[in-house]
Amino acid sequence: MLPIHTILHPTDFSDRSGYAFHLACALGRDYQARVILLHVIHPPIIAYGEGVIPPDPYQIVLEAEERMSELVARCEGVTVEKHVEEGDAEHMILSYAEECHADLIVMGTHGRTGVRRMLLGSVAEQVERRAACPVLMVSAPFPAAVATHPALAAAPA
Repeated sequence: MLPIHTILHPTDFSDRSGYAFHLACALGRDYQARVILLHVIHPPIIAYGEGVIPPDPYQIVLEAEERMSELVARCEGVTVEKHVEEGDAEHMILSYAEECHADLIVMGTHGRTGVRRMLLGSVAEQVERRAACPVLMVSAPFPAAVATHPALAAAPA
């Protein structure tokens, strides 16, 4: 059996990230590993002008923590730590992986190709290239997981 004690799951709260979280929890149960749930808030670009109100950073963090608590409630039998950070997603994920001595990173990928990938980039791809530990990228749920998990059964593929 592979020595997996710490699993890092970066989330952007997308459906694909949800699939990856479900897998991270299953692996956490199987390996009796802790799961670290990380959400990175990208600093907003604010154009000041007439009538523009910048978003409240405190409110953004509260909303992220609320969504993370909803995820954690679905992950029974696993120790889950929640962290919300602000900064560049790629850099923060790699820093957290090193800091917490992650044995595995489980993250969702949007599967962009062509021009969209070139313009928008891929955090998952950069993490995979630069991480010191294995990275498991998830783009769809396991068929058995959809049949047995009500939250995933309702999510679009």
